[in-house]
Amino acid sequence: MTLQPDYPRSTDMAFMAARCRAATLGFYRYWESKLAGRRMPSRRDIDPVDMRRWLTGMQLVDVHHNPRRLVYRLVGELDVNFRGYNPTGRTVEECGIGRSLAETLCNYDAVISGRTPLFDWSDYVSQSGFLRSQESLLLPLSDDDDIVNMVATYAEVDVRG
Repeated sequence: MTLQPDYPRSTDMAFMAARCRAATLGFYRYWESKLAGRRMPSRRDIDPVDMRRWLTGMQLVDVHHNPRRLVYRLVGELDVNFRGYNPTGRTVEECGIGRSLAETLCNYDAVISGRTPLFDWSDYVSQSGFLRSQESLLLPLSDDDDIVNMVATYAEVDVRG
């Protein structure tokens, strides 16, 4: 997999911690607290009650292998409002958003193949003409600490000016 040099993303969580918003860092720290000596927590380690503060910006994506398919299991209100529809039950390949579908899939591939968190950020002009700033964090989940079977994501989006 080749990460594009002009696409702002990093798997360096120290870099992410120095750059991201407090809520994004909180989401990462919660995931990190569930590692218990493993590379990745499992879905059963994540308590939905603990996740309440992040739910509006969260997604859970099921990872199916051979062939790989990414299916939205849970999509937060922020993402549903941004899209204008709820993609739950549909695939990322069908409904993915981002700078491009290829870049979105590249992010998921980095997380799934590398078994590592990924942080990305960008500024863009929305269809309404407002400058928006967004950051996303993708975190792997695994039942056996080897094969990623779910990706938890969190996004923060704001409007400037």
